[in-house]
Amino acid sequence: MPKTTTKFVCQSCAYESPKWMGRCPDCGEWASMIEEIVTPRTNGKGRTASGHAPAAVPLGDIELADQDRTTTSLPELDRVLGGGLVAGSLVLIGGDPGIGKSTLLMQVSGNLASGGSRVLYISGEESPRQIKLRARRLGIVADTIHVSSETDASALGALVETCAADTIVVDSIQTMSDPSSPSAAGTVSQVRGSASLIAEVAKSRGIPAFIVGHVTKEGSLAGPRVLEHMVDTVLYFEGERDNAYRILRAVKNRFGATDEVGIFEMRGDGLAEVPNPSAYLLAERDEHGCGSVVCPTLEGTRPLLVEIQALAAPSYFPAPRRMASGVDFNRFLLVLAVLEKRAGVFLGKSDVYANVTGGLRLVEPATDLAVAVAVASSIKDVPVRRGTAVLGEVGLAGEVRGVSQAERRIREAARLGFDRVILSQRDKSQIQDGRGVELMGVRSVAQAVHQALADGSGS
Repeated sequence: MPKTTTKFVCQSCAYESPKWMGRCPDCGEWASMIEEIVTPRTNGKGRTASGHAPAAVPLGDIELADQDRTTTSLPELDRVLGGGLVAGSLVLIGGDPGIGKSTLLMQVSGNLASGGSRVLYISGEESPRQIKLRARRLGIVADTIHVSSETDASALGALVETCAADTIVVDSIQTMSDPSSPSAAGTVSQVRGSASLIAEVAKSRGIPAFIVGHVTKEGSLAGPRVLEHMVDTVLYFEGERDNAYRILRAVKNRFGATDEVGIFEMRGDGLAEVPNPSAYLLAERDEHGCGSVVCPTLEGTRPLLVEIQALAAPSYFPAPRRMASGVDFNRFLLVLAVLEKRAGVFLGKSDVYANVTGGLRLVEPATDLAVAVAVASSIKDVPVRRGTAVLGEVGLAGEVRGVSQAERRIREAARLGFDRVILSQRDKSQIQDGRGVELMGVRSVAQAVHQALADGSGS
């Protein structure tokens, strides 16, 4: 009879220790070490845990076939998934509580059911009655959606056979349990074991599965990091509760591009797609306001026009404040230092704030020049000329560097009616078709600020 042992596992990073510790020595989290019971498994020699002999297939004997994709009837979601659902794929969706994960999956379930598919919706967080109330609010009435509150992951295969399901939705993985592990639900071993059972059912039957995952207070997916490695696609649902817009971002996708985004608007009847996000993001922009600059950014393969705002106000503190929302704070400080040193814009006695409207978070360096021009516009109290967009990376020497796919960004600016774009001299020389847009190539931040604010009227 194998002897059971105990170990303590960190719920943040899966670090294991034979004794309890108040702080995890690996990730530094406090009170994250939870006791788990380990029962050794015994196998026959040369056999797997299921009793079968291991097998391998020559690479040349493997037949390739095109991946059939099933549309979710939500073009924004299909875009993020790479064109639709792939048979046998596992899609992990994470996000803050109340952001709309369950609403999105219920709408997907309704769309798939309307197309003739049978959906198995498993929820350990809500009762079937609560799920029915959400479906009614979303206007979903489908007898091919089967609801279960079963939390035993080993029973998933039987449920799929009973319902003849074509798609599985599990909300959430932290409520599921693996009966072979004596640990409590939500622990590292339970999440890992439950995900393994779900993956086995989905891949052996060739049906896609959606899995909802909780997030920590830092915004990352809770549980072991191995969970993200086990699934095929990892999506993050982002947004602020006081903002109607939601952003679905792909950070891992074995069947499509990563960093792809889809934009939704939360309404009373569910999530509505935003077909023209650039127009929505610029709808309330004050074109004559100081400190406002439009930047053509790239989210995945999609070009977007976003408004970057800056405010420079006299400081009453010994150390002026610096705050940034939507842009990387360290990158923001770098741009301010270059702006002061290389462009002669004195900021030593001013509080400086930067913000990206619409709740977007921009991480690419192509927004550097737009941030610099917005700050200069605010400190000089001179608006940027109407119809002008700005893009470019800023170097420490004050030079303006080129960005990737500049021509696609300019096409998006032209589509929205912008007639002038300030960009690096290198990008200007490489663009074949400006689509009627006046391209102003600059080599330095000082030159870009002068060109952007030369008119002085904003008209």
